[in-house]
Amino acid sequence: MKVSQLIGSRKHVFSIIEDTSVHEAAQYLREKQLRSVGVRGADGKLLGVVSQSDISDKVAAENKCPAWMKVSDIMTRDLICVTPETTIEDCLRLMDQHGIYHLLVLDEKQVYHGMVSVTDLLKVIALDEKARADLLEAFIFPQR
Repeated sequence: MKVSQLIGSRKHVFSIIEDTSVHEAAQYLREKQLRSVGVRGADGKLLGVVSQSDISDKVAAENKCPAWMKVSDIMTRDLICVTPETTIEDCLRLMDQHGIYHLLVLDEKQVYHGMVSVTDLLKVIALDEKARADLLEAFIFPQR
């Protein structure tokens, strides 16, 4: 399976702009029930990603005021990206190599298509394994 098959049915690509306050970003993450979100510049280009852990590690744990800080101050700029053609297996390898839970999806024109999370991948793998187990069970114990 490829990333395009995984994200193809999504209706929304969530992102915020770089001058969003950290407080507003935290509210956005909570409202949309996300763990991370892409950060765009004024021109719409993807610049980074901000996660719940960025907010807790770089703001809350440092006792800084989230209303006064901008997302651009705490976002991750070293992006690990995949294309819609990347396989699920390659996504898992990248996440493991880099110790991350989300991958940004950019096409060949650098258009942002959202993210793939480790949860997305685990759901696909679990469904695939269940389908294989059901097929094996049907073969071993045919219904008569």
